Amino acid sequence: MYKVVLLNDDFTPMDFVIAVLQRFFSLNTEQATRIMLKVHHEGRGVCGVFPRDIAATKVEQVSAFARRHQHPLACVMEEN
Repeated sequence: MYKVVLLNDDFTPMDFVIAVLQRFFSLNTEQATRIMLKVHHEGRGVCGVFPRDIAATKVEQVSAFARRHQHPLACVMEEN
């Protein structure tokens, strides 16, 4: 299993991070806000834990979505 992790940056708007968490991880507003604040304050936040292929797909989807919207949001996966 692999954790999908968002990394903080000084440019991506908080609302965009919340939208990413809702869109790609099916979180409600409260859950997405909690993870966004963790990313903001601690530098990183776990979005979920998935099998390797699903985690890799989510990382690519989030990264592509951020690039399309010209945000430097970084999303990585780590072995759990």
